Amino acid sequence: MSSFKDLRIVDNFYQTSSYYPMPTVMISTLAEDGSTSVGSYSLCFPYYIAGKGYYAMLLEARNSSNTAQHLLAGRKTIAINFMPEGPGYHKKIVAQGWPGDTPAEKMKNFGFHLEDGLCIAEDPATPRPKVVSEAYQVMECTWMSDLENAYEDIGRKLEDGCYPPPYRSFNGITTQYGAHFILRIDKVLMKPKFYDNIINGVKGRLWPNVLVCHGYRDSKNFWFARTPRLVPELLPIRNATLSSVRYAADRTDPNVHFTDDALEKLLNVPRIFLPTVLKGCVAWAKENGVTEITAREMDIINDKRAKEKGKTK
Repeated sequence: MSSFKDLRIVDNFYQTSSYYPMPTVMISTLAEDGSTSVGSYSLCFPYYIAGKGYYAMLLEARNSSNTAQHLLAGRKTIAINFMPEGPGYHKKIVAQGWPGDTPAEKMKNFGFHLEDGLCIAEDPATPRPKVVSEAYQVMECTWMSDLENAYEDIGRKLEDGCYPPPYRSFNGITTQYGAHFILRIDKVLMKPKFYDNIINGVKGRLWPNVLVCHGYRDSKNFWFARTPRLVPELLPIRNATLSSVRYAADRTDPNVHFTDDALEKLLNVPRIFLPTVLKGCVAWAKENGVTEITAREMDIINDKRAKEKGKTK
């Protein structure tokens, strides 16, 4: 006999039929008058994380919300503000999540502060919403409306509070009530303390006090979880053998040879990532006219990767 019970799946299952931890973010978009409008969300998750040439987040929203309407109107720049714990923050964040208010009504008693992000300095011609100063990190993004021809949804009219079909599979209007937005990440903004923690070696005591939401479950309350004490757990070490790494290296490119001392620096790379790492090394070698990669070249490649990682943080 199972130790579990079968819970019926209903609408908004992530909160009505489960206990599901989610981020607490405030979404900045541009209202019709060009001012910044901010709404609270939790259904915001990583989408494209590698191999696309750009990175993206997925935002799920009511298609009648201010956020959705601003994006559908062609004002496609957006900022995802990740909120920490703070004095009175819970109440202020919940207040920004109330449906039905106009942008002006929603922002009248906005309990946080706004400032320019970093994208506007590089591209002043593209209007962008402001970001929330109290956030510990911000992702400045652009809605990829060309995916699944979602730009065709712009200008469609609501009928009795919902959109008529047709509906898209993953981007734009996806149901009569809902919308999905694939957001290309243009910049990740990080407060200095947490930036340093990533770049200089992560320490649990320097982690942001991440505010986690468990949803609107009982028709009365939003439920938030305070940041627990972080517990680090070492990754299991499964070193490959030199012969197995050599086997993969010799089949990567016939014109670039790896010495044993170079391959010894790759013994800790998980097997699933080894082909990608080797291809990256070969690409560097060809760009620099190198036909044999020794330990010296591997140090140069690793140093280059470390610097590039630092620039993207």
